[in-house]
Amino acid sequence: MEEERHQYGGQAIIEGVMIRGRDRAAVAVRNPAGEICVRALAVPGWSTGRLRRIPYIRGVVIFGETLIVGMKALSLSASLSLEDGDDTGPISNFAIGAMLVVAMGLGIGIFFLAPFFVSKLFENAGLNDFLSNLVEGLLRLGAFITYIWLVSRVSDIERVLAYHGAEHKAVHAQEAGHDMTVESVRKFPAAHPRCGTAFLLTVMLMAVIVFIFVPRDPLWLVVGSRILLVPLIAAAAYEFIRYAGRHGDSLTIRILISPSLLLQEMTTREPKDDQIEVAIEALNHAVKIDQGFPVADHNVPASSIWAKSPRGSQQTGD
Repeated sequence: MEEERHQYGGQAIIEGVMIRGRDRAAVAVRNPAGEICVRALAVPGWSTGRLRRIPYIRGVVIFGETLIVGMKALSLSASLSLEDGDDTGPISNFAIGAMLVVAMGLGIGIFFLAPFFVSKLFENAGLNDFLSNLVEGLLRLGAFITYIWLVSRVSDIERVLAYHGAEHKAVHAQEAGHDMTVESVRKFPAAHPRCGTAFLLTVMLMAVIVFIFVPRDPLWLVVGSRILLVPLIAAAAYEFIRYAGRHGDSLTIRILISPSLLLQEMTTREPKDDQIEVAIEALNHAVKIDQGFPVADHNVPASSIWAKSPRGSQQTGD
């Protein structure tokens, strides 16, 4: 997400945060000893060139890159957060590719094809194509929100959701030009308009509008449209999310993004100070890499984090 000024963003990972810079990502993970392990993570070369600057094309490119880098960051965070601190690095590209194929297949099957086949019951009961497609869209939206709710109820994921909130707060503070300290970052909301949750909800809502005009016969056309149009809808959703992130002061935009901000009540939690510190480290690292500083992978000792303040409220740079 970049134009004149790069817009930083990332995701929560296991005991940490990943922030995507211009050409590399920064991963910060707190290990069992209390240290923050900071690592730079390469991104695919094809996602950093001209394609990233072409409207609508860039949405598909960035979506693919996000899935790949996100998998690598999760794998790296899992190894860094182990008791023995085993830094084995990301999993292989083959394994990532296989998992992505399975994940995409399940996602399209559950959220795009299954609602259509369920809506056939309403079509057979006498609804016309327009109303049947509307029912399908509502079923899809309901399945997505239910999925988010079920995931948010899993106790083991509570800390990941708190790191998600910490990531958003850090990005808010950086965009506002505030000092990157715990006290400053904490003042910002845990929801962000450029969140992945906002993107996915936008995809679901746009799909309702797009598919409502697609004929329901023949079957091959319907199934094909639910698969082939998904990347195009995702590209359009990205452009909207990108625009909303740059025009957050607009009343119209605030109204349009309010459902996604509300949904983030499920996907974020209020972070603790030590979690905000990790998000700050990840963002600081990403910014310094972009600025050309020779920043090496390193561990920030727990003693240097907490010695400055009982609440660890001072900036912790690289």
